Amino acid sequence: MSPLLIPILGVSIPIVAILAGVFNKWLQLKEKQLAMTATQTAEQAAQYAARISVLEERVAVLNRIVTDRNEGLAVQIEALRDAPKQLT
Repeated sequence: MSPLLIPILGVSIPIVAILAGVFNKWLQLKEKQLAMTATQTAEQAAQYAARISVLEERVAVLNRIVTDRNEGLAVQIEALRDAPKQLT
């Protein structure tokens, strides 16, 4: 081995160890960020699913009103006018 090789290895090994530690911390941070993003995305998906469910129910009611020709149409329309206040 060359006499210069030993000091170079002696300095480079601690540098590599420090860089590995920094990389490990960065990797842990990225994993936490991904976990938080996944949690937020799941919460938003649940909120959207609930909202879609409410809208599907309203569409079903409107479909029933349009296709059924019964005498209570005016009463059903008036009932729907109050319902949007509950959605917001």
